[in-house]
Amino acid sequence: MAMMRRHSVAGGDAVWTLSTAKPGNGVEQLRDNNTDTYWQSDGPQPHLVNIQFHKKVSIKEIAMYCDFKLDESYTPSKISIRAGTHFHDLQDVKEINLEEPCGWLTVAMNSLRAFMIQIAVLANHENGRDSHIRQIKIYGPRLEGLEVGSSSFSTPEFSSYSSIR
Repeated sequence: MAMMRRHSVAGGDAVWTLSTAKPGNGVEQLRDNNTDTYWQSDGPQPHLVNIQFHKKVSIKEIAMYCDFKLDESYTPSKISIRAGTHFHDLQDVKEINLEEPCGWLTVAMNSLRAFMIQIAVLANHENGRDSHIRQIKIYGPRLEGLEVGSSSFSTPEFSSYSSIR
């Protein structure tokens, strides 16, 4: 029986960098699985999250957690997702307008393959300068495998070797 999971997490092996960050509000907070913490940019827009992979990877979707109720003018209102092999050949893949987002935003990437993803905050609500993004997750294609206890052996002879005694 195949193991069914939504998608595999693809961002764990990547190198994450930010265009700017306030002290104590950087990559660690963006990736800590805690929606109470956040990355806060520090400087002029666009604010950039760069995700570089060691090999070309398939990206199925990108999920971001934003909270307008808590972050108000720090909340992104327009983002661009770019992809390529390195900083110098990034192409715009999607541009998204956000209306007071509160929670996880999921962007389908249609099995994009890239060495690098860049998420650019182009504008904030209420013309805010710096941005808050609470979490970002990168997902690859669904993992399929065998569940513990299931057997792919079809004959009695093979079945006798399917487990260790």
